[in-house]
Amino acid sequence: MFSRWSHSHHSQENDSLQHESKVKELRAAVRPLSDCLLKYCTDACLMRYLEARNWNVDKSKKMLEETLKWRSTYKPEEIRWHEIAIEGETGKVYRANFHDRDGRTVLILRPGKQNTTSLDNQLRHLVYMIENAILNLPEDQEQMVWLIDFTGWSLSTSVPIKSARDTINVLQNHYPERLAMAVLYNPPRIFEAFWKIVKYFLDAKTFQKVKFVYPKNKESVELMRSYFDEENLPTDFGGKAILEYNHEEFSKQMVQDDIKSATLWGFDNKLQSTGTDQSGPEITPEPICLAPAAS
Repeated sequence: MFSRWSHSHHSQENDSLQHESKVKELRAAVRPLSDCLLKYCTDACLMRYLEARNWNVDKSKKMLEETLKWRSTYKPEEIRWHEIAIEGETGKVYRANFHDRDGRTVLILRPGKQNTTSLDNQLRHLVYMIENAILNLPEDQEQMVWLIDFTGWSLSTSVPIKSARDTINVLQNHYPERLAMAVLYNPPRIFEAFWKIVKYFLDAKTFQKVKFVYPKNKESVELMRSYFDEENLPTDFGGKAILEYNHEEFSKQMVQDDIKSATLWGFDNKLQSTGTDQSGPEITPEPICLAPAAS
């Protein structure tokens, strides 16, 4: 018995040493583009990219470099609530005030409450909410859970296939190993047609994380119970809590989180302005991060 434990203990140690050396290898291979991106590349961050590419350093390097390029132009950490607050008016995507049983942040998505037409702004809003979910993760957690409520959803309110693909690509390519599970709660029959196409955009790892949940299905109910305390879980997802989205209250919370985020990234207050001034990138110095990012 002892020798078996000893063997498994050694193999875990070996795995851990191998992982450490791969992290070092990946760090040496990547040349971050600015101080902020350097701060983004924590060991935990590099581990997620390695994990997503089955510990293949070359593939992980390619993936990470794509993200660094994307972050340097899209600047997700600089998006402020006032820029995308209109997207949040109906509560179509917001951070829940409860966690799952493991203490992970929960994002609630209600695509039937779509209220805008700019696909770019919708994606920007979602990226902001993903960054916000990460900002609010407990220290021992790296992943979030998505609860998607299909009430009011129809093919006419659904996003175009291209937009769905772009969204999936951002999540898969630039937030690897950040999603623990996405619950598709009680999707209507018609969603199957949409899903048949969209599922081809998912990589195998993400596909495994998508769970279809139906309130009348015993397995579904048990799955939800295993992840959530039904006292916290809203009735919209088969729990006992009453779900009320208050845009004004949520906005106050997000403004506080913007300050927390700016401090974390080491930005001064100027970056919280509307960002509509005309100074080009040549004039504006690259912001310097003073604190490790919540990556």
